[in-house]
Amino acid sequence: MLILTRWKVMIFALAILFGVAFTLPNLLPQTVLNKFPAWAPHQKLNLGLDLQGGSYLLLEVDTDSLKAERLTNLLEDVRTTLREASVPYTGLGQVGEAINVHITDPAQLNTAATALRKLAQPIANSATLDLAVTTQPGGGLQLALSPQAMQAESAKAVEQSIEKIRRRVDALGTKEPSITSQGINRIVVEAPGESDPERLKDVIGKTAKLTFQMVDETVTPEDLAAGRIPPDAELLHSENTAEGPIVVKRRALVSGDMLTDASQGFDSQTGEAVVNFRFNGIGSKRFGEATAQNIGKRFAIILDGKNLSAPVIRSAIAGGQGQISGSFTPQSASDLAVLLRGGALPAKLNVIEQRSVGAELGADAVRAGQISAVLGFLVILSFIVLAYGLLFGGIAVAALLVNALLIIAMMSLTQATLTLPGVAGMILSMALAVDASVLIYERMRDESRAGHPAMAAADHGFRRALVSIFDANVTTLIAGFIMFQFGAGPVRGFAWSLSIGVFTSVFSAIVVTQVLLGLWFRAARPKKLPIL
Repeated sequence: MLILTRWKVMIFALAILFGVAFTLPNLLPQTVLNKFPAWAPHQKLNLGLDLQGGSYLLLEVDTDSLKAERLTNLLEDVRTTLREASVPYTGLGQVGEAINVHITDPAQLNTAATALRKLAQPIANSATLDLAVTTQPGGGLQLALSPQAMQAESAKAVEQSIEKIRRRVDALGTKEPSITSQGINRIVVEAPGESDPERLKDVIGKTAKLTFQMVDETVTPEDLAAGRIPPDAELLHSENTAEGPIVVKRRALVSGDMLTDASQGFDSQTGEAVVNFRFNGIGSKRFGEATAQNIGKRFAIILDGKNLSAPVIRSAIAGGQGQISGSFTPQSASDLAVLLRGGALPAKLNVIEQRSVGAELGADAVRAGQISAVLGFLVILSFIVLAYGLLFGGIAVAALLVNALLIIAMMSLTQATLTLPGVAGMILSMALAVDASVLIYERMRDESRAGHPAMAAADHGFRRALVSIFDANVTTLIAGFIMFQFGAGPVRGFAWSLSIGVFTSVFSAIVVTQVLLGLWFRAARPKKLPIL
């Protein structure tokens, strides 16, 4: 086991080279790092919110707006379904949290009920339908969403919102944001290094639901003043207050879901900031057909229920490209492009709590982590040297240093976010590495006391200790895996650094300690072990 072979020495040398190469960027200033060749490692440890400061947001899905939007869509679905089934009706509207409609022909009441029940869909992972259609006295029908359906909608909104938020935060340049769910309808966002929390809140909080809808030209100013709005239209306010309110068809020609790209630019004629966009294949086709069929009419560009602009269609717009203008600054146009690229949120998010972690607090946390790591290392060093002497204690310390080097290198390579719990995981993994050395040396002592020669005692002790080392580290690895799978935020950071430390501590125990002991045996050729 302790016999030196070429492959053992090569693995030892490659491990040292790997550790130095990926740890060194963390010790050098950025100006020096920029001069490194492109093939050289440049990755640094990403410090978490508690180490470098940043922004913390606690968001809550607005279930009321989610339900209102669901009922609005259901209202339009009922109108379309009854029209396609040629069923006459009156009194279609929302009453409380249900949709009511009166079927004027009693003979077609069952036909209408059958058609409307087809709108119901099974709730995910359940056989229950999300919609109940009941008959009311006098030829009426009522459609109501089940409570289970709204809970499922809320959970789905949280899941979709997390992905959308991650895209938006990544587009701002924030590295390794932590975005996790909390409870049924809340989301925690931690953005390390984000210097402008208000901008972060604005970018995350906007729903960014973009639609292209036709302007209803049949509504006169007199109708608008009297509040006479057709049932298939809606009144919206304009982003530019000088333009006043506008009436648009409820049915969207194209939606922002069909965008493939959005970027900030400048109008070639006016020089004002605009947002350039491009549709996918389906969106390009729909946009081209809609503009070809409505030449001379106005279509409105609606963002989160507000009209950005309502230009006149001069000709068919083919190619699926266009631009949005509307008194943008370059920064606001860039932020809107970020929102559109990230996709619309499924529901409005309300900010429940906001905290900013300043640079001083982050520096204090880093300093505390450094002090704890140094103190822990000194205590371990003192114990191992006093217990096993300068030679064997020095070999254990050398393996410990290699272990720490490999942990930092692996975390830099994987671009994992290091938090204070992560530092605790690193310190704990260093203790595991020392534990492996203790197991090996104690086994060697037992074999030597049993009368075996030095080489045989060391070899047998090493072999038998490995079983215990593997057992102890496998159980630790299982615990780390469970914490990483089911934990969130700091718990996952602790689990990740601990799991990396398990692999590196086993490696240092098997390879580093073995190679160093083998070199000593080859040079000294001792007759007995100096650790009795």
